[in-house]
Amino acid sequence: MPDAPGPSHIPAAWRPSLEPLTAQRDITHAHFAPGDTVVIPTGVADGRLSGDVMTIVAPSWHLPTDEDGWRLRNPRGGERTFITAHPRYMIHLSRHCPDCLIFRRALEDYVLRKVPVGSGSFDCGWYSLTHLNQLVHLADARGGR
Repeated sequence: MPDAPGPSHIPAAWRPSLEPLTAQRDITHAHFAPGDTVVIPTGVADGRLSGDVMTIVAPSWHLPTDEDGWRLRNPRGGERTFITAHPRYMIHLSRHCPDCLIFRRALEDYVLRKVPVGSGSFDCGWYSLTHLNQLVHLADARGGR
């Protein structure tokens, strides 16, 4: 997963506000399990949320939030084959999950109404990666981490 692009890649209609839903999502570490397939929503493509599909591998401490996180594997491999993420950043794909469905719909309602029709595909810039390959939401980022 590449580092989030700078603000110049985000449409002007989106720049004034950050997406608050992910950082406020109340979901426990136990909601997910090794082997689950999840998506981390990162942007918009063709008028729909888009993101990176990953497989949960093992528990892993998430330093940016000082909470339990998960080690994820990107099946496409590459430089960022494995990252660590907080549970609130993830949405289940491998099973029907009402909690994740509600979160996805709330995120769609919040994001898609702000995106101009025909704006194409773009990364919303909600996340970055630390030097330890730990995914961090902008609202969770702390100095030096």
